Amino acid sequence: MNGGGPLLAQAAGERHGLAIVLFTVFVTATLAITAWAGRRRSSTVEFFAGGRLFTPLENGFALAGDYMSAASFLGISGLIALFGYDGLLYSVGFLVAWLLVLMLVAELVRNCGRYTFADVLAARMRRRPVRIAAGTASVTVSILYLVAQMVGAGSLVGVLLGGSDSGAARTWTVVGVGALMVFYVSFGGMRATTWIQIVKTVLLIGGTVALTVMVLARFHGDFGRLLNTAAANSGHGQAFLAPGLKYGGSWTNRLDFISLGLALVLGTAGLPHILSRFYTVPTARSARRSVVWAIGLIGAFYLMTIVLGFGAAAVVGTGKVHASNEAGNTAVPLLAEALGGGQGTTGGTVLFAVVGAVAFATILAVVAGITLSSSASVAHDLYATWRRKRAAARDEPPAEEGESERREVRVARLAAVGVGAVAIALSLLAQDQNVAFLVGLAFAVAASANLPALLYSLFWRRFTTRGAVWSIYGGLVPALLLVVFSPVMSGRPDALLPGVDFHVFPLENPGLVSVPLGFLAGWLGTVTSHEPADEATYAETEVRSLTGAGAA
Repeated sequence: MNGGGPLLAQAAGERHGLAIVLFTVFVTATLAITAWAGRRRSSTVEFFAGGRLFTPLENGFALAGDYMSAASFLGISGLIALFGYDGLLYSVGFLVAWLLVLMLVAELVRNCGRYTFADVLAARMRRRPVRIAAGTASVTVSILYLVAQMVGAGSLVGVLLGGSDSGAARTWTVVGVGALMVFYVSFGGMRATTWIQIVKTVLLIGGTVALTVMVLARFHGDFGRLLNTAAANSGHGQAFLAPGLKYGGSWTNRLDFISLGLALVLGTAGLPHILSRFYTVPTARSARRSVVWAIGLIGAFYLMTIVLGFGAAAVVGTGKVHASNEAGNTAVPLLAEALGGGQGTTGGTVLFAVVGAVAFATILAVVAGITLSSSASVAHDLYATWRRKRAAARDEPPAEEGESERREVRVARLAAVGVGAVAIALSLLAQDQNVAFLVGLAFAVAASANLPALLYSLFWRRFTTRGAVWSIYGGLVPALLLVVFSPVMSGRPDALLPGVDFHVFPLENPGLVSVPLGFLAGWLGTVTSHEPADEATYAETEVRSLTGAGAA
């Protein structure tokens, strides 16, 4: 009877070792890609946009790779395994958001900008204030998104090493992921990041398809039987398949659901690392075709996460998933192990290791894309604006274009280090949060700060510089303050600061309040501005956004 402990320890060691080997293979391949990409000339168009040479198919795979993050693979499946129907709502929200991107954003952003979201605003506004505001918002959103990915990495290592004694390993994993993402961005730029995303997408889709087929085969293709078994093993009965398990009951839960849905649907169009992808293709038509490819890949993936989530509840059991990780982040690795034969079996060990390696690849690829986007905002928006202001104050002649570009690239590389350090520090505080939930917060901030200014700039003729600045800060500041004073930060055992209680805002996601505030602030700033609307500039921007005439 006492031999079970050593056998389980040996099995954990085997799956850990195999996962590390597979992960090392992926890291080696991506480092080779980075070295290859780093040999090219480090101009801004090469570093920030990959030379604008990617095809719609390549960029579509990269867009899907940027979007299908640890939140999707680990977090959403985990939420479905824990909460059934209510967890499924994440999948719906993440997918529907792309229709907004396709119809309103992709082509227009590609035609109006060069490298960042701020370029779109600067096309018709005073550059300095809007670049500072947009750059600040972009970096904030990026850091929040990075935290979610690194929390996913820590959760994976926790289950690989058996959970309770893996705190130090989780910490070093977060630090290691941060170091790798800084290396990818600093040496490879957009070209390396894009190819890493493409490789990751192929691996992730392949792994997800294999697991989905195995789950359906276990239930002989009967999805109804899968759902009923999941309900039976969830501990909630048929309530597991009905609305309300997580977002039902009290009015705060219901409002939280509305707030989350609003953030997910609107936030995608304001994510800096998604918007920057539209600048890597040569034309606006290519940008639109990229989104079509991405929607196909993302749609198929999210349909499969539904099968994986309910499969984890049916095969593993909701209780075991919760015991492994309270936020549910380890549902898919545990499902893979069970499908392979269970803990201690060769099949279970191999399948668990493969899924762990794919999840690590997912996290690494996504954090590279986010870090590149945020470092571009620091260099192209914040640093370049400060540099121009200082040159004007000293009456210095403008720097040559080549020298200016080299400075921006150097600053971007340094910014990647700084962003990585901040993300690592915050990630270590949020290790017990669900990654999909953390991403929901990032989406809420993006929808509150970036989207109002972007849509007003593209479609409102009277929109002014004051309106743009007010809309960004009017959404960003309330969103962050509401998160600080929400149950996410304090007042609950699973809060970031569980030992204190200073929450006054009852909702977990601020989107329901902060998104309307962002739009309201933009409108108020515009109607109270004494700055006359520049009809000629707006007309020029409108023609450029719709036709691509004069686009970079």
